[in-house]
Amino acid sequence: MTKSIAILGSTGSIGTQTLDVVDQLGLKVVALAAHHNIDLIERQARKYLPRLVVLYDEACAEELRKRLCNINIEVRSGMDGLIAAATVEEADTVLTAVVGMVCLKPTLAAIRKKKKIALSNKETLVSAGELVMSEAAKYGAEIVPVDSEHSAIFQCLQACRDEKEIRRLILTCSGGTFYGKKKNEIYSATRAEALNNPNWSMGDKVTLDSASLMNKGLEVIEAMRLYHLPLEQVSVVVHRESIIHSMVEFCDGAMLAQLGSHDMRLQIQYALTHPYRRPSPVEPFDLVKCGSFTFSAPDMESFPCLALAMEAAQIGGTACAVLNGANEAAVNLFLNDKILFGQIPELVEHALHHIAVVQNPTLEEILQADADARIAVEEAYQQLN
Repeated sequence: MTKSIAILGSTGSIGTQTLDVVDQLGLKVVALAAHHNIDLIERQARKYLPRLVVLYDEACAEELRKRLCNINIEVRSGMDGLIAAATVEEADTVLTAVVGMVCLKPTLAAIRKKKKIALSNKETLVSAGELVMSEAAKYGAEIVPVDSEHSAIFQCLQACRDEKEIRRLILTCSGGTFYGKKKNEIYSATRAEALNNPNWSMGDKVTLDSASLMNKGLEVIEAMRLYHLPLEQVSVVVHRESIIHSMVEFCDGAMLAQLGSHDMRLQIQYALTHPYRRPSPVEPFDLVKCGSFTFSAPDMESFPCLALAMEAAQIGGTACAVLNGANEAAVNLFLNDKILFGQIPELVEHALHHIAVVQNPTLEEILQADADARIAVEEAYQQLN
């Protein structure tokens, strides 16, 4: 069980909820890291008094140094700062909630220090899953997922003695903001419409990926890496109520599901206390009040990002890094009102089909594929104008 923690992404949705769990469990915070939210991380630093605080943006970090000059807290910035936070000696657990590929190097650094990884960053396993899992096995670092779907699968698999007993993993999907709509109806959707998630409160990037169903595609790849399974053994079902967080079907036909309320503190706490459970402040789930459950197949024609993710998963190698990098670049364009919602998968598909794939890639080849994907998206965007 976790006793001391470093939190990468402490000012985001997962990070702030993690600090709620930290308060409940009485854990020691030894490092905090974020991108640029000076005011919030200053309040967090003054409350938890970690040894190290990191703001990725150098100008913001310099301002934070001035604000915390009367406290014995080291302030750092950039990638070196994130790696320092991920490897701080006193932390036995590192929670990775920084969004994007920027979290890959710090996660690998933490693994090589044999830290327990409470994994909330999807891009790490999507882009470099085989490398990350290989390093975790090599150094004996435990990886426990925080995302609701993967936490559900992780919990269900506690009843499994051998991976050969698994028939398939079933990831549930809310369907996102545009569930039931056709491609032509959402092609020109606005930023405000895309960010109006019906069930979960998340950051803009994750919420948008949920609307396009790319989020579920990334989770399919993540599940393949976490549990060493082929694409054929990972499936997706739309479950609008988001009560069943995911399921595992076993070879004998038995199926286990993990249920719970829409409160990420449950998954965060389990990641930190595993293999034990502790009382939680979350209100107990009421089966009588939750209503009926519905299931349907995802519409991959109207939401092509899911199909593109499965294509990349089937190809393997750097295709997944290309997919992820292209999606990050396209999402950024959309969030800055430069492209239409329906152009996100078009730009991702362009990159996926125009960049050569390297199998069994090194870290450098993965990072190069990510960079090439972003360049391909930018070039394709320029041709639109």
